[in-house]
This record gives sequence, structure tokens and C-alpha cells, in this order.
Amino acid sequence: MNIGIFTDTYFPQVSGVATSIKTLKNELERQGNQVYIFTTTDPHVDKDTYEQNIFRFSSIPFISFTDRRIAVRGLFQAYEIAKELNLDIVHTQTEFSMGMIGKFVAKNLNIPCVHTYHTMYEDYLHYVANGKLLKPVHVKEGTLAFCYHLSGVIAPSDRVLDKLTDYGVKSEIRIIPTGIDVDMYAEKIKTDIRQQYHISPTTPLMLSVSRLAYEKNISEVIDYLPKILAEVPTAVLMIVGDGPAKDDLMSQVHALQLDKHVIFTGEVANDHVNAFYRACDVFVSTSKSESQGLTYIEAMAAGLPVVVSASDYTNGLLSSETLGQTFDQDDEFVGIVARYLKHEVDTRTPKAKQILKKKLSAISAETFGKRVINFYHSVAVAQELQDNATTNID
Repeated sequence: MNIGIFTDTYFPQVSGVATSIKTLKNELERQGNQVYIFTTTDPHVDKDTYEQNIFRFSSIPFISFTDRRIAVRGLFQAYEIAKELNLDIVHTQTEFSMGMIGKFVAKNLNIPCVHTYHTMYEDYLHYVANGKLLKPVHVKEGTLAFCYHLSGVIAPSDRVLDKLTDYGVKSEIRIIPTGIDVDMYAEKIKTDIRQQYHISPTTPLMLSVSRLAYEKNISEVIDYLPKILAEVPTAVLMIVGDGPAKDDLMSQVHALQLDKHVIFTGEVANDHVNAFYRACDVFVSTSKSESQGLTYIEAMAAGLPVVVSASDYTNGLLSSETLGQTFDQDDEFVGIVARYLKHEVDTRTPKAKQILKKKLSAISAETFGKRVINFYHSVAVAQELQDNATTNID
């Protein structure tokens, strides 16, 4: 198939959405498809740089998310390019500029348009006028408007499906979790992160990997740290990432006199994150805003136990204590994390190996790609039947 992916966010931007799209592109191509990325310009990509099968359209920083972009032109240019490429399907990854352009292209080429709903926008309303301008009802209305007349919608998790259903989205919705390159995280790493950051091989080490944004709730992990230190006095928390909450998080650490127990690494390229997973003893997150949580499955694939907030998605993901655990209450988090720091998880038993093997198969990029392709074919057949029915009526 000739597939056009329309997105406001793509590499070199660092985000879960960009990673998801890159994973999908690579896997679809591996399975013999042609994939073309329609995205925004980026200040870190020279305008004269040639990027194979990537088309960038003039853009400006997005309101309140200045590290994200929104296209300001390119509607008819994208249509002409897509027509020349003879696209079979459009897959939009954003409800904003490039998403709307993608819908326009699909409609005018009379081809299916599938959309992945990545972001739970109700968790981000505080970024616009401190939450005083936009309300949940506006998110509902915007979502319904964008999803109107789509061929299908991909929900990465049950949480997203439930929210879209509550909104009243009528398009067919299929749950397809984003997969990861399992082999990438299974590889042994030569980089010694502990040596690089002057951490003893025996120091109990916690890891947080995410954009340092307020909705990620990293401040709560820091608040829990004194209680964890009461049980594991030498423990250290490594926070990987960058974002608007960084200064406040660093001030919080200093105010709690935890400077010797917290390391801020800054942003790390996706290709290098595995070294951090491999260096630590437990992955921690208190975020409740994740539509899926790619870092959770990355950590799991690297053999790192995961401790995260309980939800239908995470409860199903962490089906064994060898993979990790979820928590509902504060004291649960502290106790679970302390236990993982004190006692190494035995992943060498036949049962543990079988559990991990089965889980990795389910979250692999290969499985992800196959599910998406199957959905493409399903909506394409549905549109063909609809077109034939319309023709017969005429």
C-alpha cells in the first residue's frame, strides 16, 4: 500500500507520538509498504536537507507548546503531492493542522482516512490560559468535529476508547496499542550509565523517563522520595527528560534537601534510552495522563520492573510481579518501590521467561504493524462497498 501519514509532530522532536509514528513507519515499510510522512518544518532541520519520503510544510510554534509546531500552509500542495504518490490511504496522527490537511487530501482523493487519537486533551487544558479558556466540553466538541466522517479511529488503549465512546464518536474504533522495537531494548548496552554519572554499582537506582511536564506528575514521585529513603537510605532517583516543569522540579528537590538523591539528566535521544533502563533497578511513574505509556513497555522490554499508577491499561499490562506492579494509594507506591530496590526480580525462572516472552510478542512493533495494516484493509473494503452502493443507486 501507499500510505500517507499526516502529523504535526515528527523527529527530531522528542515525544511519545513521534516515537509511535517512527515505529509504525519502519514496521509498515518492513512489511513491504511505501510510507510517506507529511509533517511540519522544524528549526532543527535545515530547509535544504533532503529527507527521503518526508514532506515538510511551513509551520510556527504551537500555542503554549512552543517546542511543538503547527502548519500554516500547504493544503493544496499536500493534495498535489499525495495525488502524484497515488496514495491508497491517509493516516492522520493529530487533530490540528496536518490532521485537517490529511482529511482534506483523503476526501478529495476519495480514499480512506484513519486517525490515531494519541492525546487525552482534558489533561492538558491548564496549558491554555491556565485552564480558564478551554473546558472539557470544548475538547468533546473538537474531537467530534474532527472524527466526523473518518473511515476509522485507532485508540491506543481502553482508556482512549472509553473517552471517545463517551464523547459520542460514531466512526469505527479499534484498540491498537503502539508497539516497540523489542530487539532494540533486548540488546546489551556497552555504555555504563552508572559510571558516567558517578553512581556506585550497588546503589539502588530508580528511573523516571518522560517529558518534564506538569501533567506527568513527577512532583509526586519526588514527594514520596523521603519515605522511600527511610526504607532504602542510599537510593537515588534518576529523572530523564526535559520540559516546562523542570525548574519547578529542581526547586522542589532542593527545598526537600534531596539534591544528593536526585539526578536530572536532561533530554536523551530515544536510541540511547535503553542504556538508562539497563542501569536502573526499577522504573517509576505517578502519571495519570497517559493514553498508553510507551516508556512503560520500553522499560519492561529492557527487563526493568515497572511501578505505575493503576488503570485498566496498566493493570492488564503488568500481569506479573516479575514485570512490575500498579498502585492506588501513596503507601502502596512507597512499599512496592522499596521492595524492588531491596530485592532483585528473578526473571530467570521458566515461568518468568514465558510471561515476558508472551508480553513482548503482544507489544512488539511487528504485532503493531500487522494490526494497523489489517485495519487499513478493513476500512478500505468498507469504503469500496459504500462507493459501489452509491454508484448502483445513482
